[in-house]
Amino acid sequence: MATSTHADLVKLGHLFAEIMSSHDVTRLDEIKAPNYVNHNAFAEPGLEGSKKVLGAIIAGVPDLKVTAEDVIVSSDGSRVVGRYRYDGTHTGNFLGFPGTGKPFAMRSIDIWRVENGKFVEHWDELNTLDVFIQIGAVPPPRQPS
Repeated sequence: MATSTHADLVKLGHLFAEIMSSHDVTRLDEIKAPNYVNHNAFAEPGLEGSKKVLGAIIAGVPDLKVTAEDVIVSSDGSRVVGRYRYDGTHTGNFLGFPGTGKPFAMRSIDIWRVENGKFVEHWDELNTLDVFIQIGAVPPPRQPS
């Protein structure tokens, strides 16, 4: 797909959630270019690093479900921004913490640079502190009296 329409790019953002929920790491090839660059500290470089991260997430949260809450495309079509919700049960190692059996919800904001209908570069922000609180890895912040 040499030229992507606005609708194509919105679909790409939703396809990310579908692929994450499918737990099929091979499907990342559908949306990410071979020279993919990920600026997430948890991910190793390249498309293979993304596959490894997804595999690790699935191992720790085998019932993971990802929902696209918003998908926004830049006016020039070079960026896709998504707001996602991740729901699952922490039953195995996740972000360095052994399984607790506790459910959690995590949100992310992802920004991708797009070329030829595929993601080529990625930045994100994850609310991992909230996840750590939900699974009991860190205590909740004290509330002011």
